[in-house]
Amino acid sequence: MFILGTEGQNLEKALAEGLGGVIFFTKDIKDAEQFTELTARLKSVAKIPPFLSIDQEGGRVERTENIHGGKKYLSAKFAFERGKDFLKTQTEQIARELTSYGLNLNFAPCIDVNTNPSNPIIGERSFSSLTAEVVEAEEIVSKTYRKNGIIPCVKHFPGHGDANADSHLTLPKIDMEFSELEKYHILPFKKAVEGGIEMVMAAHLHVPYFEKDAIPTSLSKNALDYLRNVINFKGVIVSDDMVMKGVARFGAEEACEMGIRAGLNMFIFRNSDEKIITMIDKLAQKAQNDVVLKSNIEKSYELVTNLKKEKEIWKQ
Repeated sequence: MFILGTEGQNLEKALAEGLGGVIFFTKDIKDAEQFTELTARLKSVAKIPPFLSIDQEGGRVERTENIHGGKKYLSAKFAFERGKDFLKTQTEQIARELTSYGLNLNFAPCIDVNTNPSNPIIGERSFSSLTAEVVEAEEIVSKTYRKNGIIPCVKHFPGHGDANADSHLTLPKIDMEFSELEKYHILPFKKAVEGGIEMVMAAHLHVPYFEKDAIPTSLSKNALDYLRNVINFKGVIVSDDMVMKGVARFGAEEACEMGIRAGLNMFIFRNSDEKIITMIDKLAQKAQNDVVLKSNIEKSYELVTNLKKEKEIWKQ
């Protein structure tokens, strides 16, 4: 249920014991040969074939800039403005590059609708300020990744586009009528689910409709139940990075327990230090005597394993 970063001394040991995946950042990627060797080594020590993942949106969020000597790909906004053919071609290029390094999962596309011009975190990461255009772009990008061997993950449910704060630094509040949120921001996720999206990333956002208290969507049973039962999503729900300030105030162990109880299937941590490993062990021990925790963990294991089998990660 965990996707960890390389920072720390425990990653290979965790992979040998069944870690679910690895996430890579710019600091991990010096050149193409080094990075390909790194992913091959990590795969070779893994007990279970791992998700080897990255945030490669283009523009501001691009992790391979050391290889390219600078940014190569256009961000979502500018790629979409160049037209559907350009967007498809660029997505094919990204997918081919990522698979050449041995990766199989990209935390993209970002399908937030950029309705707030002062949004400090989304901006050009969004395809458009118009919902219909975001829906159109998501279909192109997700299909293209899928056809080219990369699992797409749409983000950041239920929509980060109207936020006026950065969830890396605080817990943004999306305080609008829920009918408006559904019409403009949740609709792209609904359409992505209808199109067969495999993975959805839940945001560290406070939506009062789901929770009166300041609990982020990522840890909210009401929000994740909505995603499951109203939107009818059957795939894997993954958290945004759990070290972000929007969620870190709960403490890692409490936050992960809340997330498991709420229905999260996977958690991202950008490091793999001793504290994280110890926390995972504590949760596993606690689940032995907690029916709900154990049941939810088993459901998540099944969902994650089924996705890996469906995408033939076992054969890679």
